[in-house]
Amino acid sequence: MASILDEYEDSLSRSAVLQPGCPSVGIPHSGFVNVPLEKEAPIFTKQRIDFTPSDRITSLVVSCNQLCMSLGKDTLLRIDLGKANEPNHVELGRKDEAKVHKMFLDHTGSHLLIALSSTEVLYINRNGQKVRPLARWKGQLVESVGWNKALGTESSTGPILVGTAQGQIFEAELSASEGGLFGPAPDLYFRPLYILLEEGGPAPVCSIEAERGLDGRCFVIATTRQRLFQFTGRVAEGAEVQGFSGLFATYTDHPPPFREFPSNLGYSELAFYTPKLRSAPRAFAWMMGDGVLYGALDCGRPDSLLSEERVWDYPPGVGPGASPPLAIVLTQFHFLLLLADRVEAVCTLTGQVVLRDHFLEKFGPLRHMVKDSSTGHLWAHTERAVFRYHVQREARDVWRTYLDMNRFDLAKEYCRERPDCLDTVLAREADFCFRQRRYVESARCYALTQSYFEEIALKFLEVRQEEALAEFLQRKLAGLKPAERTQATLLTAWLTELYLSRLGALQGDADSLPLYRETRERFRDFLSSPRNKEWLFASRASIHELLASHGDTEHMVYFAVIMQDYERVVAYHCQHEAYEEALAVLSRHHDPQLFYKFSPILIRHIPRQLVDAWIELGSRLDARQLIPALVNYSQGGEAQQVSQAIRYMEFCVNVLGETEQAIHNYLLSLYARGQAAALLAYLEQAGTNPHRVHYDLKYALRLCAEHGHHRACVHVYKVLEFYEEAVDLALQVDVDLAKQCADLPEEDEELRKKLWLKIARHVVQEEEDVKTAMACLASCPLLKIEDVLPFFPDFVTIDHFKEAICSSLQAYNRHIDELQREMEEATASAQRIRRDLQELRGRYGTVEPQDKCSACDFPLLNRPFYVFLCSHMFHADCLLQAVRPGLPAYKQARLEELQRKLGAAPPPTKGPARTKEGEGGTPGAPSREQLKADLDELVAAECVYCGELMIRSIDRPFIDPQRYEEEHQSWL
Repeated sequence: MASILDEYEDSLSRSAVLQPGCPSVGIPHSGFVNVPLEKEAPIFTKQRIDFTPSDRITSLVVSCNQLCMSLGKDTLLRIDLGKANEPNHVELGRKDEAKVHKMFLDHTGSHLLIALSSTEVLYINRNGQKVRPLARWKGQLVESVGWNKALGTESSTGPILVGTAQGQIFEAELSASEGGLFGPAPDLYFRPLYILLEEGGPAPVCSIEAERGLDGRCFVIATTRQRLFQFTGRVAEGAEVQGFSGLFATYTDHPPPFREFPSNLGYSELAFYTPKLRSAPRAFAWMMGDGVLYGALDCGRPDSLLSEERVWDYPPGVGPGASPPLAIVLTQFHFLLLLADRVEAVCTLTGQVVLRDHFLEKFGPLRHMVKDSSTGHLWAHTERAVFRYHVQREARDVWRTYLDMNRFDLAKEYCRERPDCLDTVLAREADFCFRQRRYVESARCYALTQSYFEEIALKFLEVRQEEALAEFLQRKLAGLKPAERTQATLLTAWLTELYLSRLGALQGDADSLPLYRETRERFRDFLSSPRNKEWLFASRASIHELLASHGDTEHMVYFAVIMQDYERVVAYHCQHEAYEEALAVLSRHHDPQLFYKFSPILIRHIPRQLVDAWIELGSRLDARQLIPALVNYSQGGEAQQVSQAIRYMEFCVNVLGETEQAIHNYLLSLYARGQAAALLAYLEQAGTNPHRVHYDLKYALRLCAEHGHHRACVHVYKVLEFYEEAVDLALQVDVDLAKQCADLPEEDEELRKKLWLKIARHVVQEEEDVKTAMACLASCPLLKIEDVLPFFPDFVTIDHFKEAICSSLQAYNRHIDELQREMEEATASAQRIRRDLQELRGRYGTVEPQDKCSACDFPLLNRPFYVFLCSHMFHADCLLQAVRPGLPAYKQARLEELQRKLGAAPPPTKGPARTKEGEGGTPGAPSREQLKADLDELVAAECVYCGELMIRSIDRPFIDPQRYEEEHQSWL
């Protein structure tokens, strides 16, 4: 196994991953090279805003990219940070000495509240320029506002909570609609809900936050100088009852739960961290006298919203007696404290100060710090300057902190996009689990790292943790790429060896039976895993060798089935004489090639079951390739062996309709061995047409002759049309069969007569049966008594032929009478024909002057013409043109010849000169009248429209195919 380790370790070392990541430099055991490409920017980057205020800045708020600050006592400056070059100045219009105490801006950046030191509150909307006093709020010094993030919009705040310096919590709602002089006021209502108490009396409500959780749950957290109160409950649904009165009403009889700390700054401040706008907050930080109370917010907890609470003490030099913190903002992993001269950022995971940012004295002392939840930017200001902090990749090094705390899940979550850091976390987690003796979990982590393969494998081998080693190898195998075939082969072989060794050690031990079964199931899961199928298939030869070396035949079969190596499975069953199991595998997977290969073995032991399987597969098997198995099987000659072969061949021929000659010839050979009746029935069913039979006629003839099946031979002779041989052989079997053969050549009377004479000779000479010979004479009308007489011996008396001779003479007399009757009918018919000819010579037709040619529709009398009895009339040339295309080629040639001779003949003369001219013509040449008569017989024998010529032309196209294209173009 050491050689496997060496080879695999070499293959991994050639594929080391090089990626930049963490700031340290070096080559750790993970295989990553960590080299910083450039100096990384700090998490918090301060930027001074290029802005010089016209008066001192007394207050500043930012929300939804909207910045509002109060300058002096009477000026409000509003800036849309998306359009920073378009500031908006609004005069408050105050003539008294009242100063701006605090400002509050909602989450949409639309509703701004300005609390004055004179216990007045002003309201201005983002889209308005008019500052409107809130009459109902007068007399209350507002310290905090809890905005309604669920119902607040740009036009309405929805129900909100207001905390005052007198410890009262009010519910109010503001509307941005502006009416006329007597229009509705912006403060729709302002009603008290609750009073916060501290040390027996009311305490200022320093902070108040309202949030809506899941399932209609609502919670409110309010703080005083020393206490943090929790109000939880469900808000009733409906347009009229969406306020907080029902929530606070539940705490009328008993105080809400609270956390109290003895130290006192004289004020406190609460900050929430919300991952996304309009989502539930995840964490809180409360700045109070003893430090910062930090924890998570869990809306699903029934008793308290606060979880994982802890108090981080202020850094040295910060606190109630020294430099008190002025404000606090909370980010994902830090809270930032604002002091008079600096900003300190503290990590919420470790409590360590990660940033001390001092401000120059020329800007004056810091006044306040706020966070814009929509952008994540932090804003701080003095009386003469405004600063903005950018938060960049705050979670970049959080994974290290979680790693040092052994919180590996969180560490992996925050370095998931950094493979080098993730590898470090996984390696640390694997080492931790290994030390805790959680070896399987350690193996899972090691498999995901780039640690040296050999080193990890040896660690598990040293502690004898084969189960963990197998888990490590399996996960490494699952992570290989398709090109890493060598590594996959080694891992699959090693895993197989581990499982087999484990099974071998557990087998036979009754106490270890459950563990053996569990290990066997895991091994089978490994072999059948779809993820490993490709590698297992590539390594199947070596795995089979390992299985064979351990003698694990059960898993050999199991693995072969998974790899679909059914040939190996069937061969295994055959070697162990489990032929029915082998056939079951073949029948289940329907592989024709396997049937062809193993049928010669199976047919010797389970012929009937195998033939049933063949029949079930039907046409999916090629019967020709099964013939060798059947031949070897049926060579024994036993009836059962031959019957199974015949059963399958009959299925192929009768059901599948096979036409292959080899199949039919083999079926004939099986029939010929001892089933003469089936052989003859098969031959008769095949028919007597030599072109439609599917067997070899000559082979069938030889086969039937060898086995003495004469009737079958006679049938084959008949199919071959060897009638004489058929009759000769049939006479050896049955005279009636010979008679059937003698009648087959129906069109050749001479042959039929010859065959019947053979039968008669055989009956007379061989059987010496005169009566049968006379019966043959009666069966064939071609035979006469005189044809049969030479076959009889001389001692036969005339009495035996008396009836036959009399019948023959009577037949001759009937024939003579019939001939005389036919002659008389022919004479009468000839006389009728002569009379008809005489009548035809005297028949005539009348032609009127207005009659026209049926072909050209011109007057008929203008040129020579023909008149037919059907009343059709044609010019001679028109008739010739119409008749010519329908005549055969030889008649067309004859027509041209007659026309040429008629044109060359001298014109006829009148009177006596005509006779002399005829006498003085060329000797032997036909006369002009004879030529015209021949021409008339050829052209005018029948009407071209009513005669056979028109009937024969019914299949001729209207347009000559050779002129079709020309005719087609003329129609376009």
